[in-house]
Amino acid sequence: VQLQASGGGLVQAGGSLRLSCAASGEALHYYATGWFRQAPGKEREGLLCITSTGNSIYYQGSVKSRFTISRDSAKNTVYLQMNSLKPEDTAVYYCATGSTCMETLRSGDSWGQGTLVTVSS
Repeated sequence: VQLQASGGGLVQAGGSLRLSCAASGEALHYYATGWFRQAPGKEREGLLCITSTGNSIYYQGSVKSRFTISRDSAKNTVYLQMNSLKPEDTAVYYCATGSTCMETLRSGDSWGQGTLVTVSS
């Protein structure tokens, strides 16, 4: 499956963004899809994931109250809705797939190219 992440941009603190992870080649609902981010000078971290059956799993408890994940199977796209954004959310955001959310967190089978989110204070 090929993934393309989009929707990043510049937003003020407190604002919202919705990122998209569009897939081609295979149907996303056969896979778990996770969102990750990498801030400048930091390691990549997993945020949350949606299972093939549509359940949400949070890798990071710190985003649980602000970020949600969803999937539109008709559009073969997974979304990351981010609310109440903070400057520390500034990072390149990536999506990835795997057979399970844990496998996606460990390594991921397919990765999108990343989309930059910048949150200004």
